[in-house]
Amino acid sequence: MNESNKPGESEGLDSTQQGYLGNSPPPDTPPGKGKRAWVDRPEQLLHAVSVLAQASVVAVDAEFTQVRSRMQVDTATISQRLALLQLAVEEECFVVDALRLHDLSPLKAVVENPAIVILLHGAGADLRVMADRDLNVLHYYDLEAASRSIFGQHESSLAAMLQRALHVHLDKSLQRTDWSRRPLPPAMVAYAARDAEMTLALYRWLAKHYSWALQLHDYTSTFEPVASWIEPFLRGTSSVSAETAVAEAKAQGIILSNAQIVGDCRAALTALTHPMHRSRLLRLIADLSLTEMAADIESLLLSPTSDERSASARALGRLGIKEAQPLIRPLLQDPVQDVRKAAQTALRNLSNTPLRTYTTPVIKLADGARSWTVGETETNNEEDDWKARLRSMMDK
Repeated sequence: MNESNKPGESEGLDSTQQGYLGNSPPPDTPPGKGKRAWVDRPEQLLHAVSVLAQASVVAVDAEFTQVRSRMQVDTATISQRLALLQLAVEEECFVVDALRLHDLSPLKAVVENPAIVILLHGAGADLRVMADRDLNVLHYYDLEAASRSIFGQHESSLAAMLQRALHVHLDKSLQRTDWSRRPLPPAMVAYAARDAEMTLALYRWLAKHYSWALQLHDYTSTFEPVASWIEPFLRGTSSVSAETAVAEAKAQGIILSNAQIVGDCRAALTALTHPMHRSRLLRLIADLSLTEMAADIESLLLSPTSDERSASARALGRLGIKEAQPLIRPLLQDPVQDVRKAAQTALRNLSNTPLRTYTTPVIKLADGARSWTVGETETNNEEDDWKARLRSMMDK
């Protein structure tokens, strides 16, 4: 095999090229400036709710302040506190002062109404600070996650998507400003409102051209049914390794055989629809070295979402499924950068060239001292050898 034809090297489209290389639908016309209302009194909040409750979709954005809490005499933690909550509907945006209004419960009629879809761009932090104020969103679209599934991680920020969808440059100069100051200057209020208004405009563009992606990132309070030992890995809340979780499940009688591990993962892969959950499941499958699931994973190389194409290529590479190389190689020409990089890494792992590995096992001597032995490398490269020895000495 010629050097230029090795799997994982440049073939056709250079897989190291930056950004999204596919086509995009034409941009929409940016929305005009709508009505904006500052809300810092209970009667104003009730009026805002009466307007918002009539909408089928409400775009929401939040601004936070950093709060330092002293836990013990010499330790402190920093948490986020909701400062502003911006809620936008057609031609109207309400900027709610969450610091002055201690009771935000009227907003439950909006964010906890399953018939109203809440639009968020990067839902995680916003959901957390809203939940801290007892506002638990029941039904939402995460536009950042949907954009990532289409264009990749590097193209999914609100600023990047607005440039693509509306040809609008989003000013983020006030992103790290102090949102606890009062009164807020009009420029800061307008800045806060603009993010919610632009989120609503982005939703319209995505709904017009990529409704399938929005549906995949349609979140409700229900969780797709999977085996109990798998669920923490999908939520990202597991505090133990995959092997430890399996051992604990076996000890508790939850897992009765190794065949059940494969069966549970296969059933989960069938039941799951959210790309993020599927991607985390593929990582779990690779962590557990479930090579029996290679055929199930290979089918996801053709997934419409970049998340799953990337995750399936990585999983096959980690599992060492050499037979998958012809199926992975076309992803070197994928329009999404994340997928191209994942395919390149997988093919490199699956090529016949051994990976360079160094082992530096720690041996505890009788006197309590520790000694390192630099393991044999799989190459005879002297430069690699001295680098390994230097690392072992610096770790002492």
